[in-house]
Amino acid sequence: EMLPNFGYVQAKSVREAVKHLTSGEARVHAGGTDLLGCLRDRVFATEKIVSISRIHELAGISETPSGGVRIGALTTISEVAESPLINRLYPSLAQGASEVASPQLRNQGTLGGNLCQKPRCWYYRGEFHCLRKGGDRCYAVAGENQFHCIFGGDPCYIVHPSDTAPPLVSLGASVKIRGAKGSKTIPVETLPMPPSRDPQRETVLEPGDIVTEILIPPPPQGLRSSYRKVRARRAWDFALAGVALAVQVQDGKVRHARVVFSGVAPVPWRSKEVEEIILGKRLDKETIVKAAAAAVKGAEPMEKNGYKIPLLKGVVEEELAAVAKLS
Repeated sequence: EMLPNFGYVQAKSVREAVKHLTSGEARVHAGGTDLLGCLRDRVFATEKIVSISRIHELAGISETPSGGVRIGALTTISEVAESPLINRLYPSLAQGASEVASPQLRNQGTLGGNLCQKPRCWYYRGEFHCLRKGGDRCYAVAGENQFHCIFGGDPCYIVHPSDTAPPLVSLGASVKIRGAKGSKTIPVETLPMPPSRDPQRETVLEPGDIVTEILIPPPPQGLRSSYRKVRARRAWDFALAGVALAVQVQDGKVRHARVVFSGVAPVPWRSKEVEEIILGKRLDKETIVKAAAAAVKGAEPMEKNGYKIPLLKGVVEEELAAVAKLS
């Protein structure tokens, strides 16, 4: 398949990139691992590609004065996975980054791109005029839905494809966005667009908006963070179910907890149910079993993805048990 025709601009600054992105139909290009595939497969078209790959201020990982971390949006997934700073402060993010796709894609793909990528639904990527492409239905509902979501689907049943978003949400990270109206910072948790609000957008970004950096607050003392992903094959595959944990244990009890699922919802799915059960408690067997049961409360499986319920339950149980051992 040939790529369709489009103009190409290499922006020298964020301001220049924003200017190009707000004139006509344009798409931002960082690592390009998702964008070029989408264009080749005719998932969407564009008149112009605006490359930000040479804007050096958008790359790199640094410690902030408060003891948190700033990661430029152009930082590659490999750099995030291998960073000693990230591994020391936020092991869950390093784990999530190391679980993304394949080594080649991790070397090319960027953290900003990973947060803003398009879903992998085979109807969306295939030749179906589905809801997300402006059609009138989600073909997964009555079709091949074994990899689709069990939470928050209506009316489009994709799963969020990112392995870095769940750990970032659990760590309370935020993203800085530059656009035509200036810059703003929002929680990573509010970056993805739930299909119930708009099934045709993956993020809340407006045309011309660029994610420039990701900011992670300093980890509280005694924070244990982890990310676990279950998939069909070892590499390449997207999560069938996964969980990012950020749990602070003091005096044997859980003082703070954020639990975020991957592979089961159209957005990184925050489980307030699990958080409420473990908060203030010791992570003993009884609490862990209760929490795992709460993890799947309200899940709505479709015909072929019911296996995700015991899978998610098991992953939550195992990961909480691992945190309990450490604390």
